[in-house]
Amino acid sequence: QVLLVESGGGLVQAGGSLRLACVASGHTFNSYTMAWFRQAPEKEREFVASINWSGANTAYADSVRGRFAVSRDNAKNMVYLQMNNLRPDETGVYYCAAGMGSTVVEGYAYWGQGTQVTVSS
Repeated sequence: QVLLVESGGGLVQAGGSLRLACVASGHTFNSYTMAWFRQAPEKEREFVASINWSGANTAYADSVRGRFAVSRDNAKNMVYLQMNNLRPDETGVYYCAAGMGSTVVEGYAYWGQGTQVTVSS
């Protein structure tokens, strides 16, 4: 069992930055691929970024590549998402997830409760 708790969301102007954090409980954190997904109102949850257990491999949605960066600290059971040059259409709830890895929701067994990110124009 892995419990995930996100933090760092908030209100930011377009072009601004936010850093999301996710803390995991459980002794097997460093065996999981960690990912960030987001969900806008009335839209499906979509993949944003992922990082494998060692941190050596990352993946990004095309829409965020070059602006977002995912990282992890296995010693602290933490995963982060640095988001730069945010756009209004990136408003939504951002979720941290743990699992075997992929770009789809079904690849992750554990989910946090989400943190709201609002980007104003």
